[in-house]
Amino acid sequence: PWITPSVFEDTGNDAVIDEYTMGQLLGQETALKILQQHWDTWITEDDFVAIKTAGLNHVRIPLGYWSVPLTSSDTNGSTSVAPYTPGAWPYLLKGLSWANKHSINVILDIHGAPGSQNGYDNSGQRISDPVWALNPANVSRTIDTLRFIVENLGGSVSVIELLNEPAGFRGDNWAQTIRQFWSDGYDAVRQAGGAGIKVMIGDAFLGVESWSDFLTYPRAQGVIMDNHEYQIFSDPELDRSMDEHIEFACTYAKSLFTYQSSNIWTIIGEWSTAMTDCAQWLNGRGVGARWDGTLSSTNSQYHGSCTNYTGSYQGFSDSYKSFLRKYWEVQVGIGENITGWVYWTWKAENADEWSYQMGLQGGWIPEDPGDRQYPGLCT
Repeated sequence: PWITPSVFEDTGNDAVIDEYTMGQLLGQETALKILQQHWDTWITEDDFVAIKTAGLNHVRIPLGYWSVPLTSSDTNGSTSVAPYTPGAWPYLLKGLSWANKHSINVILDIHGAPGSQNGYDNSGQRISDPVWALNPANVSRTIDTLRFIVENLGGSVSVIELLNEPAGFRGDNWAQTIRQFWSDGYDAVRQAGGAGIKVMIGDAFLGVESWSDFLTYPRAQGVIMDNHEYQIFSDPELDRSMDEHIEFACTYAKSLFTYQSSNIWTIIGEWSTAMTDCAQWLNGRGVGARWDGTLSSTNSQYHGSCTNYTGSYQGFSDSYKSFLRKYWEVQVGIGENITGWVYWTWKAENADEWSYQMGLQGGWIPEDPGDRQYPGLCT
């Protein structure tokens, strides 16, 4: 919801907090109308042109399992996606054709799995007790979905990311299921004819060091580790000064480089220039922020006002914009020192500190991603 709050506000129902509740509470017909309007307008060919002009060479496209048109001949399990609203597949195909036309590589990412792999709204369902890893049928359906994607789209995709942010921190059973899933998912991609496609896995919130000697050569080839780096989802992180955010980024530069040098290609596949969690609904629709103490009525720590830290960059101070530039540069440097980086996200309705597009417009992201105003931030 935080990337496009208007889509959720326009439902007129505060209980619609993700795609799951959208389908459940509004019904398929109404939900489809809302989503089609979004799909038709939010990302267009103009965005791919602008991404290319900005010197970027990959896009990461998130996909819910419910948007993949599995048939009963593609799986031994259920093909029902209720209460989710299917219909995004033709738009994905359109996006792939634009990427191809403008010579942009695609990382296709299963962002939402059956039962939810993390309980976050970005999985499609915001829920306190996700069950993806607890039900073998959910896991096997995810593998069948990957197989279908590779068989049908393999030639249009450079990298397939097996699953976004599965919650390895939920316990040993989750961690073990994820480990087995990475292995089985890799095999499914290769068996489906994806010999040339790269396969991306993630650290599952366990840190890259938990994945030493995993899916390395000769057991596997063409595997990439996706590490996500944010410093805003806890009070101790928010306590850091602007300089301390930069300094902390430099510490994981070393750990990621060390991991990659003895394991597999590694990228920072999600990061942003945000130093607060102030963006409207970043923590969920109707949920406040840690930064200004509105997240929780108990144990709230106040770090400051959210005013002019989010929203339109027209209100951003020069010192804040200088920090945004430094923070962008240091994190790009980390990615360039390993296998690469993917910024989250290209655009957001009203959170310019997260928007690559607005960063270009506001001047804290350079037109040429190789430009540096602050070289040597980590030396």
